[in-house]
Amino acid sequence: MFVVHFYEQKNEMLNQLLKRVPVVGEDLRIKGRKGKVASVTEIDEKTYHVQVTLEAKAKPGAAADPGKKKKR
Repeated sequence: MFVVHFYEQKNEMLNQLLKRVPVVGEDLRIKGRKGKVASVTEIDEKTYHVQVTLEAKAKPGAAADPGKKKKR
């Protein structure tokens, strides 16, 4: 079993106790967001730091018809 710390840039997102360490390029899903493993660093024989690049969050769009104005 390995302790795996997942980081996005310098922010730690998640630590897990896993049977297998993720490899570079593997697709992940963390906290409902899709991402890829950018790098894996071995700290000691049971601790690993994994850098993850996550897809950007989709920003909410405008109203269905932007030509309509709100009624007051």
